[in-house]
Amino acid sequence: MSASDPPGPSIAATLIARDEARCIARCLASLRPWVDRMIVLDTGSTDATMQLARAGGAEVHQLAWRGDFSAARNHALDLADADWNVVVDADEWVMAGGELLRDWCSGPPRLGRVCIHNAFESGKGETATSRSWITRILPRGARFRGRVHEQVPADLPREPVGLHLGHDGYLPAQLAGKRGRNLPLLLRDLEDNPGDPYIAYQLGREAEGDADFAAACDRYALSLGATPARANWRHELVHRYLHCLGQAGRLQDALALAEREMPAYPDSPDVFFVVGNLLLDRALSDPAQAVDHWLPLAVSAWERCLAIGERPELEGSVDGRGSHLAQHNLDVVRAQLALLGGRAE
Repeated sequence: MSASDPPGPSIAATLIARDEARCIARCLASLRPWVDRMIVLDTGSTDATMQLARAGGAEVHQLAWRGDFSAARNHALDLADADWNVVVDADEWVMAGGELLRDWCSGPPRLGRVCIHNAFESGKGETATSRSWITRILPRGARFRGRVHEQVPADLPREPVGLHLGHDGYLPAQLAGKRGRNLPLLLRDLEDNPGDPYIAYQLGREAEGDADFAAACDRYALSLGATPARANWRHELVHRYLHCLGQAGRLQDALALAEREMPAYPDSPDVFFVVGNLLLDRALSDPAQAVDHWLPLAVSAWERCLAIGERPELEGSVDGRGSHLAQHNLDVVRAQLALLGGRAE
């Protein structure tokens, strides 16, 4: 760029933080090469968060916590006063795609969806990763709404940016300090917006996280009944609902839901993976038909996962369901079928 060229749009990273000394330096270091300014809004830290943020190159401001994530995020956006804002959490970091930001922000006003790779502990005690595409790059003037799991209501188009963020806030050590935080905020949002399917979906996730699968099923049922087909989070809603029905012991309901929903998701390894697990559970509950019926159907579902492959663009997709996780299940069940003399496909 020559001295006569007009300056490009300003880009700020905005964070709200509280007691994030564990990870805020990592977050800021990953952002620093790609933005012009970093704004950290502290909502009441008692650890070294603010000192570490300043040392990491951020402008640090304070705001008393009012039980509203949107209010805090919007205040940070006001402080940034930038043409474009990259909204991140302190327990996230740039994995890839930071070099794409400047060119993307040179385009017209629109909303940018980034891919967040959420590490979580699977039912087997192992670390797994799910992927969420969330609106996190905002042009000047765009603002959030909702006390928690906040959204950006706008008529602007939403586009994937290619920016990938890691996130370890769903691991057990980090979740322990946040337990119980979101539920009262969601219930207050539900009072303001009764019947909102997205809030019901998030309430289902809260119940699922607490292993209250019966309550999760109730919430997911309400959400699914009112969720438009175009909603990007419907895919995750469906495969979570299927999983929770299975965990709640409602296998017949789960398989009936799968039969209704599978035509809408012919290229989802997540849906077929969970269906395979449900069929395996059905085999265990009906040993008379396990070898000749249920286990071959489970094999077919996991084979379909491998044929589809990984689909990271699908909301809530779990890494490995289109590859090694499906292959592992296939290997285990095929070995058992071979021992039993049953059909492997």
